[in-house]
Amino acid sequence: MKHRKQIRGLSAACLLAVPLTLSGCSLFGSESAAVDPPPAQAEAQMLQVSDGGTPDSGVFAPAALDGTDLTAGVSTDAAAPAAAGERTTVFLEDGHGLLAPVSVSLPKGDAAAMLKDSLTALVSKGAYASALPEGFTGVLPAGTEVKNVSVDKAKLAVVEFNSKFNDYEAADERKILEAITWTLTGQDGIQGVQLWVDGKKLTEMPLKGTPLDRPLSRTIGINLPKHGPLLMNSSAVTVYFSAAASDGSYQYYVPVTRFVPAGQDTVKAALKELIAGPDPDNGLEMVMTQDTVLDSVEAGQNGVVTVSLKDDMFADGQGVPAEMLESVVLTVAQNSEDAMVQIRLNGQKKVTGTDNVDYGQPVSAPEYVNALPL
Repeated sequence: MKHRKQIRGLSAACLLAVPLTLSGCSLFGSESAAVDPPPAQAEAQMLQVSDGGTPDSGVFAPAALDGTDLTAGVSTDAAAPAAAGERTTVFLEDGHGLLAPVSVSLPKGDAAAMLKDSLTALVSKGAYASALPEGFTGVLPAGTEVKNVSVDKAKLAVVEFNSKFNDYEAADERKILEAITWTLTGQDGIQGVQLWVDGKKLTEMPLKGTPLDRPLSRTIGINLPKHGPLLMNSSAVTVYFSAAASDGSYQYYVPVTRFVPAGQDTVKAALKELIAGPDPDNGLEMVMTQDTVLDSVEAGQNGVVTVSLKDDMFADGQGVPAEMLESVVLTVAQNSEDAMVQIRLNGQKKVTGTDNVDYGQPVSAPEYVNALPL
């Protein structure tokens, strides 16, 4: 992890996107080391939450389907056509063993085909592996096939895999559930996920027995800490830190779920976790300086959340690292039903990032996180 003061030289201008094509199934390289599992108590509780918890804010862009209503019962043989190269977001494992959103461009297809393709992109050494960014890989076992995806009027996505889905390492069980759930619930009109294998509904995962007796949602969290507080008096927030490519050529954002004392304001608690910084051994970087202070968080009548920060390093509100400001916007949006955000820094109403955006004016989370023009 880079020293906190190095944030001055960081920029969020470099983001990820790749076209997915059926150009071959080349090997992706060695598998990343698995992140230690979260505390069992945390895992059990989060998997049982059906409402509340970390909100599914829609920060990550849904596949644009020209007005297609995904809640109308999409199946593999009935859906409206979609434009070629339509962009969507999938959750892939990075070189640190963490799941990160990556914007990809799917081949031409209808709504159901795009949902299937988004999950196919998660298959290790699968049809799209050679088109993924270097350093990223899917977490589904090699040979996994997405046999069907349907979405009902209750916004539940039912996914059927072939039996190869069961051929995963036990240590990856939680990560697989997170990748599938966060990929699908990032699509417009999907709030829950149910898994089937070869015509049979899964009531628990095959190896470690993670319960699947109710639909999965983003309340399960993502990239949970290795060690967390007792959950009896805790709640979950999700914050966005930064990570760098192995060669340092670009930065990207990684969501991390943290546990905070229950009863706190969700947005304030999330921003305090952002300022506190990432765990020292997971490859993530500080997005704030060691002197950043959260002064206030206010929600206006127009729905815009105003975040007031203090940091003497940026006294004039100019040249503030876009990485820092974008992380604030992403974190607030994730924990406030995708609200727009405006930032005040040291009382300054004009806060200009290194990307030349004035974050003192209301801005929304990017439609595509970790995306580059194709």
